[in-house]
Amino acid sequence: MSLILYGAPLSPFVRKADILLREKGVEFELESVNIMPMPDWFKEISPARKIPVLRDTEIGKEGALGTIPDSSAICVYLEQKFPRPSFYPSDPYEHARAVWLEEDCDSELAAAVGLGIFRPIQFARFQGKEPDVETAQKTYQEKLPRLLDYLETQIGESGHLAGETASIADVSLACQLFQLELVAGPTDAGRWPATTALAQRMHARVSFKPCMDICKKIVSQAPLDLRS
Repeated sequence: MSLILYGAPLSPFVRKADILLREKGVEFELESVNIMPMPDWFKEISPARKIPVLRDTEIGKEGALGTIPDSSAICVYLEQKFPRPSFYPSDPYEHARAVWLEEDCDSELAAAVGLGIFRPIQFARFQGKEPDVETAQKTYQEKLPRLLDYLETQIGESGHLAGETASIADVSLACQLFQLELVAGPTDAGRWPATTALAQRMHARVSFKPCMDICKKIVSQAPLDLRS
């Protein structure tokens, strides 16, 4: 086994890399890293102080050599090293759309879901405190709808964000929406039918199950209703 993925399943970005490895049928080791505080050895291979980091031991077994930080860079590496099945459309325009929509989910959507909803609820619980429902509810009602409205318009007749089959954009969207589902339940299928259906189809894939099962054990509390 030459690949090691450093991180934690509760991170949607670790989850994204984990899922792509499983979709491509690649053997790998998931090594848990507690980043609070971050160990010194990990700082050497993660200059942005974030997870995940992938190590290819065929290239380097110690230090920074052989490591790739950032989930998007990891996924590009995996696509190049293990091209089948492909998660980046071959058509240049659709390929670029997939990369853009992945970035949109990893940045704009992730900020709203992660910083604005997941952390105020679940991080408070981890610390034995009451969830900050006010902050989470404000984000859910005021920031999240605009982001989901946009993504809803980007899903084509194929049922995917880019191209005719599942792409890295779909994986990223589904990872972020699962993070939301853990603490606030699934998205409103009445308002965002295509987005909700896409997330449900992706979550049903075998590749999602290992991380999802672990996360459901970590986040054992029932989701909160933030709609009203």
